[in-house]
Amino acid sequence: MGLIGASCGLIEILLALLMRKSSGFKRSLAWVVLMVAGCVIAVGAMELALLQNNFSLAYVAGNSTIETPTIYKIATLWGALEGSLLLWALLLCGYVGAAAWCFRTKINDRLVAWSLATMLAVCVFFFGLLIGPASPFDTLTSVPLDGEGLNPLLRNHPLMAIHPVMLYLGYVGFTVPFAFAVGALITGRLGEGWLVATRTWTLIAWGCLSIGILLGAWWSYEVLGWGGYWAWDPVENASFLPWLTGTAFLHSVIVQERRGMLRVWNLSLLLATFALTIFGTFLTRSGVIDSVHEFSASSIGPLFLGFFAIIVVGSVFLVGWRGDRIRSPGSIDSPFSREGTFLANNFLFALFAFVVLLGTIFPLLVEAVSNEQIAVGRPYFDRMLMPIGLALLALMSVSPMLSWRSTSVTTLAGKLLGPAACGAGTMALSIALGAHGVWPVLGLGLGGSTLGSAAHQILIGTRRHGWKGIIGRTGGGMVAHIGIALIAFGFIASTAFSEEGEFVLQPGDSASVAGHEVTFVGVEDYFDGPNRVVSAQIKVEGRGTFSPAITRYPTFGRPISTPSVATSWVDDVYLSLAAIPDEGMDRITLRVLIKPLVVWIWMGGALIGLGTLLALIPNRREISKEDSPSSEVQEAKL
Repeated sequence: MGLIGASCGLIEILLALLMRKSSGFKRSLAWVVLMVAGCVIAVGAMELALLQNNFSLAYVAGNSTIETPTIYKIATLWGALEGSLLLWALLLCGYVGAAAWCFRTKINDRLVAWSLATMLAVCVFFFGLLIGPASPFDTLTSVPLDGEGLNPLLRNHPLMAIHPVMLYLGYVGFTVPFAFAVGALITGRLGEGWLVATRTWTLIAWGCLSIGILLGAWWSYEVLGWGGYWAWDPVENASFLPWLTGTAFLHSVIVQERRGMLRVWNLSLLLATFALTIFGTFLTRSGVIDSVHEFSASSIGPLFLGFFAIIVVGSVFLVGWRGDRIRSPGSIDSPFSREGTFLANNFLFALFAFVVLLGTIFPLLVEAVSNEQIAVGRPYFDRMLMPIGLALLALMSVSPMLSWRSTSVTTLAGKLLGPAACGAGTMALSIALGAHGVWPVLGLGLGGSTLGSAAHQILIGTRRHGWKGIIGRTGGGMVAHIGIALIAFGFIASTAFSEEGEFVLQPGDSASVAGHEVTFVGVEDYFDGPNRVVSAQIKVEGRGTFSPAITRYPTFGRPISTPSVATSWVDDVYLSLAAIPDEGMDRITLRVLIKPLVVWIWMGGALIGLGTLLALIPNRREISKEDSPSSEVQEAKL
């Protein structure tokens, strides 16, 4: 039903566009309804099969077991290749159906029609995968009594029920603004109207992708046992790349709406963002990389690569075709202006994305050319990206203080006194608390100035307009900036100032790391169903008793270490067992890591989510101040 609805809806729209018959546009909406209904039924059937242990389906038998808890049976839908594509299709149908409903009264508008046609073409591709090489409903001739189950790392933490869904909501959400960009290029309506019409969709996609990335980092921190949350893994990078280009787009699109500038750049950013979501999906599902986040290798990798190539070539063709009409009528009057800093911000985000992309694909290119396997590790990313990240923090602290068009040096100096004082105070406090090193201390200072700048803007807004000063794009953006500052604090502190130790302990023994004393109380050795669990009871002074464990799964080749984290606002005491104790022995090898300010990263993520929600609330004061130079802004009333 899903493929039929998407295909017939696409054909109806294309015929209506070619023959200029309005009835075809309206009929396409009925096909969209059929597509959504078919996908909902398919997802419901798969979830029912998982909950009822229907092992006649190959997907259920390969990824679930009778003993799997209900929450993880539900999450199994997106735990492996075919089911994850089914979830992707469901979310895509949700976005396309919502867009069709929102613009249903303007479906005869050629820009809207071409946009919906683009969305349906994307749907046809994904439904084609689901009925072909990635079918989740293949059956087995011999039905097993029990299934094999997922990788244990994917079914031992509740975040696996949330993180992939949020990530997919971000990935899939960029389909709507991408489709409108394609529609604007095809119809030649390249003013600011289509940007205003898709602003909400872009914000939702960006917010979901941001939260999804941070939830994935939290999952890695809580589950994998290595003591970190980001390792520049190729799949992590694949999700980060569209976030970088999407963030650049959210900033530069304001310049186009206000000044009519950066049209080519904004179109290119949006087209690149969607293309990178497909590229990330290719990396995850093709088997070309080795990652804990990767799905099993399959035959759909070349199909995704081909789809990615079509998007890139088509986007380049459309931008080149409309090149003369996309030229911006405005220009930057002064580098000391908000649009000037936004342009610099975009350059840095693009450079950041290029460095990440190069480090991600270079090993793949080397292997393809010379059949040699190499790895680009953390030192490359840290060394190359640190100055770019610091420059972005500096711009975040300066940009809100600037006016549009031009700001005098004297005025700017006066406005920057507050953020500069916050930055200097943060540096002095961090040094007093033991921080050291030029770059970490500078980074903390820039984070402090960013926080001060955003807080200053929020204070001005609330003084002038009360609680309404914090809603809308400006207020929500400043809340998100505070979230970014907190993430910067947490990332810098936990990376530069962490300490660790590894100890062999017997019951009653104690050890100390960075002033934190831990005491080994004893071992619990028990079975959780068929799985053997060895749990150590560790008392952390002032925090309580915690239980890092190692579990051996009969269906999995190696033991899985489950860390335990004693969290506080100041630091985390991260505990993990290095190996299962010898039979009949209570002696353990305990790894202890002290990670400062990690919880600030998760708080920053919560503030980014709050900022996104605030930015989605219409603010009449901001709407009345929209002064786009193009009369085409009225196209937003599609």
